[in-house]
Amino acid sequence: MKYLISAIFCFGLISFNFPAPDAAEILQKVDANMVSKTSITESEMVIYGRRNSRTVVSRGYAEGHKKSFTEYLAPDREKGTKMLKLEDKLWIYSPSSDRTIQLSGHMLRQSVMGSDLSYEDAMEDRKLSEMYTPKVIGDEVVDGRKTWILELKAKVEDVNYQKLKMWVDQERFIPLKEEMYAKSGQLLKRTTMSDVVKMGGRWYPQKTNFKDVLKSGKGTDFIVKSIEFDVDIPEYIFSKAALKK
Repeated sequence: MKYLISAIFCFGLISFNFPAPDAAEILQKVDANMVSKTSITESEMVIYGRRNSRTVVSRGYAEGHKKSFTEYLAPDREKGTKMLKLEDKLWIYSPSSDRTIQLSGHMLRQSVMGSDLSYEDAMEDRKLSEMYTPKVIGDEVVDGRKTWILELKAKVEDVNYQKLKMWVDQERFIPLKEEMYAKSGQLLKRTTMSDVVKMGGRWYPQKTNFKDVLKSGKGTDFIVKSIEFDVDIPEYIFSKAALKK
């Protein structure tokens, strides 16, 4: 019996004392799931207020991290509003005034239609591995899924958040939770991903809750109704002329 107990103990050491996974490799696999050359997305943004909620429907086009175009389809008060991002510039067209304005600087920190997302959040499509240096700092079970906890520290200047904390599904390499921090160390936002399904050969969360911790309420749900990866997008979509079409 003594030898059996010793054998079981040794087996336990062999089975569970795995070497720490390579943080850079984990982050690259997250990028492989979350980032594509091009994409077309149909989505709903559910914005929770103090008394009620409202849903904004949109169609978005993206090419890499330098070009994106979004058209809002509903409700009526938002219908026809369009946003165009080229490099680090953002233009917004309002059908009610038939005017196009450019947002820059501190204006990009404003909320998108009263949601918990800022325009900066909406514009950031770069690979995490290009912006952050990762480190594995632990592991945890999240919603029944084993995750690695990564700490990401900015390695470039032009990032929205100086530090991220991310819980990455060990099997599917999708973030299930994120925390975003300012340079001072203050927690600014949290995101929670759910309804993970396989789309176009990759794992992808159909629902993400964005929570600005400086605000009260339930945050904002971003729900992907459909998404196509690596598809051809006409070049005219990413032009200022498309804003008024």
